[in-house]
Amino acid sequence: MYNPFTKHPNEVDETYFQHMRCALGFHFTLLRLSLCALVHAVFPFLCETTASDGIKQLNDCMQNRRKNG
Repeated sequence: MYNPFTKHPNEVDETYFQHMRCALGFHFTLLRLSLCALVHAVFPFLCETTASDGIKQLNDCMQNRRKNG
């Protein structure tokens, strides 16, 4: 039977809760990076490459998950 809550997690070879954990990890990382970008916008001498470096790391992580999944 079709279950929209498990369709995508199953496609990436994860359980619902494994996928939730990973997605929440991405969420909190993006939240932290967005706050660093905000700090950098006001104080350009702080967090100069934090957001861009973090986004590159997240992209690498996501690409590796796709290759391994």
